[in-house]
Amino acid sequence: MTGFFTGTGTAMITPFAADGSVNFEAFGRMIEYQIANGTDMLLVLGTTGEPPTMTEEEKRALMRYTVEKVRGRAKIVFGCGSNSTAHAVEGARIAEELGADGLLAVTPYYNKCTQRGIVEYYKAICAATRLPVIAYNVPPRTGVNILPPAAEELSSIPNMAGIKEACGNMEQICETMRRVRGKMDVYSGDDNLNLPILAIGGAGLISVVSNIVPRECRKVYEYVQAGDLKKANELEDKLLPLIDACFTEVNPIPVKYGCNLIGLDAGLPRPPLTELEDAHKKIMEECIARLGVKRV
Repeated sequence: MTGFFTGTGTAMITPFAADGSVNFEAFGRMIEYQIANGTDMLLVLGTTGEPPTMTEEEKRALMRYTVEKVRGRAKIVFGCGSNSTAHAVEGARIAEELGADGLLAVTPYYNKCTQRGIVEYYKAICAATRLPVIAYNVPPRTGVNILPPAAEELSSIPNMAGIKEACGNMEQICETMRRVRGKMDVYSGDDNLNLPILAIGGAGLISVVSNIVPRECRKVYEYVQAGDLKKANELEDKLLPLIDACFTEVNPIPVKYGCNLIGLDAGLPRPPLTELEDAHKKIMEECIARLGVKRV
């Protein structure tokens, strides 16, 4: 299927309070910041949201809170992927029950299944829900890569809405796009490749850096849609140093620090992730100052 969402989505961080608990008040402010700045979709409990360190009770509470807070003002997608197909299927059912508009399912990590295993994994998830499902391809984290022939097979599943591509290989992404075009959407899942993926027909972005600069990310998308690649490139050139700063350490360590700098109380990541190192803090501070990002 195509057209589930177009535009910009933000891979939301999960803010934690000083005592380590989920900071729902801060998360509510983040939701309002995103909606006010034109974000079309909020991805909750994706990689950037640190779900591996959250309890099932915390995840459900965050899903309920998101649905109540958003009230239909943006699409809501909940992460449900797992290295266990049965666990991913159960996560999909829970997310649908709690009010998701769609699901994001990362490839099964660590187990390193075959391409056939990947296809069967997504077939099982899609069969368990009526919701649109987006596959998330991020082999640097998972050790598994959705190759173009498998992506083409996935595109025949009626509620497979697209693939969030973060494989880092534009040649592969172009081939995937060629095979699935018109059958399911491709989204940029790598901020460094937002512009080229949009330029070959990507339906939108699912961004980390948009936690800090949602309006600017939306503008890049709008410029490409309007055919104004000059303005898109000019803005992307300004954003690239911040994008690089958001990945000086493993995501979401840097972006949480960036959110703290602009007045969004992100707190610290949960262990085993650590606080951003001082040298990288300076880089983030300089990037945000150079862009003139205002405090929220």
